[in-house]
Amino acid sequence: MPSNEALLDHILRQVSRSIYLSLQVLPRRLRRPIGLAYLFCRAADTIADTALIAREQRLTYLDLYREAFSELGPMRVGEVREALTGAQRTSAERKLLWHLEDCFALFAQLRPDDQQRIRRLVFTLTQGMQTDLRTFPGENGGRVAALETRADLDRYTYDVAGCVGEFWTRMAVAHRPTLAHWHLSEMEQKGVRFGKGLQMTNILRDLPHDLRLGRCYLPYEDLRRHGLTPEALLDPGSLDRLRPLLGELLALTLEHYQSG
Repeated sequence: MPSNEALLDHILRQVSRSIYLSLQVLPRRLRRPIGLAYLFCRAADTIADTALIAREQRLTYLDLYREAFSELGPMRVGEVREALTGAQRTSAERKLLWHLEDCFALFAQLRPDDQQRIRRLVFTLTQGMQTDLRTFPGENGGRVAALETRADLDRYTYDVAGCVGEFWTRMAVAHRPTLAHWHLSEMEQKGVRFGKGLQMTNILRDLPHDLRLGRCYLPYEDLRRHGLTPEALLDPGSLDRLRPLLGELLALTLEHYQSG
């Protein structure tokens, strides 16, 4: 039986080779907490995306998963594992879910401040996943729903990506004495905006695919300004009316990148 440390290394290599390789060049003290944070976020993503499980059940399991990071600890994480491993077709992600309790054992060995940073990250990220599951009807819903306002879009991009930039900034400052001169709140906001820029890139790039799955991240309030509805975007003929809004959102994305 491999040690928990070796198991962490093995699972990381299987679920994301790019992250695994990136971790190898981090300072040693950062590898375990950031590697664990990635696995916890990847597990949450797996729970949210397991299409063989009904959406309401996925919301329930995300709630149980969030509870595992509370002060009570991972008392019910085994329930999540048992419910989802059978429905998970990807062997690496099935293995990750199966070994969640081992990940929590490593989590318990981290410094309390690192635990708190990871806890905050997971709470925020899963909040964004739950927003997604509650807002959109899903791949078999037969309709397209959208976020309501630009503020909702901004909040969503923070929850699912901006918070990661914030987390990385806090972890780096906590573990690297050479960064002690950084103005933390200012640098956190730069990290947040870089994460938002990455997520906005995904939203704009994946728009046709998301629409086919019933998801429109372009807000209703913006679509109405251009005489559009989420369903109308399924018609390629709507592109001319949509183009100005895409230009606005692309400019916002570039501003995020420039800040970050």
